[in-house]
Amino acid sequence: MSTLRVAQAQIATGADLDDNLRQVAEQTGWAAAAGARLVTFPEATMRAFGLPLAEIAQPLDGPWADGVRAIAARHDVVVVAGMFTPATDGRVTNTLLVTGPGVEASYDKIHVYDAFGYAESDAVAPGDDVVVVRVDGIGVGLATCYDVRFPDLFTALADRGAEVVCLPSSWGAGPGKLEQWQLLTRARALDSTCFVVATGQADPLTAGLLLPGRGNAPTGIGHSCVVGPDGTVLAELGAEEDLVVTELDLDEVARVRAVLPVLLNRRRDLG
Repeated sequence: MSTLRVAQAQIATGADLDDNLRQVAEQTGWAAAAGARLVTFPEATMRAFGLPLAEIAQPLDGPWADGVRAIAARHDVVVVAGMFTPATDGRVTNTLLVTGPGVEASYDKIHVYDAFGYAESDAVAPGDDVVVVRVDGIGVGLATCYDVRFPDLFTALADRGAEVVCLPSSWGAGPGKLEQWQLLTRARALDSTCFVVATGQADPLTAGLLLPGRGNAPTGIGHSCVVGPDGTVLAELGAEEDLVVTELDLDEVARVRAVLPVLLNRRRDLG
């Protein structure tokens, strides 16, 4: 049986990069002690939304990313964490850093969150590349938050060998938004017949963080979850900061794809 033990660190980050990196170190240590091989953090782990981003953006070889690399190396695990890198037009790129033993990659969020009265594109430039990495020989695809509303990205990840999709998020609050998050994560698992590991920012109010001036920025609602390739919810957190470790049975992907071959059955001549 092929398995992958995955940890989700549902944290609430603030303005201070060093404090946010400290949370990465602390949570990664706990996850590694629990036997995790892959540790996932939310979107905007480097600094929360609703705060200035251009002034703190750093390249992938900068000190914040190097700090994450050192943490991953110290604990011999692969870490996925959301950060911001400089874009060429004065904006930033919403980037996932993926680093650890045998893995060094990044993903720039393709679909920026211009919805529900918020314009992420004012500050964030979109990426273009579909990214799948190998963790212990298992294909792990990368997507970020608003990407969950676009099924084609998830089927593209599966086409490129993903059996697991990591989905860091900082989901916006509002009427019906939790229900949409729960529905969309399950739907994308079914579309791609992959495990979806969706790790969100905790609700900042449950962590005692004040939000003056952050308006309608998507600051997180918690409810990180793991969804199986048949749409079954295997784990779900509440709104508060927490850490959960889930063992994924990768043989389940092959079993589901044998009885539900949507990737093979779909028509590619209709677009």
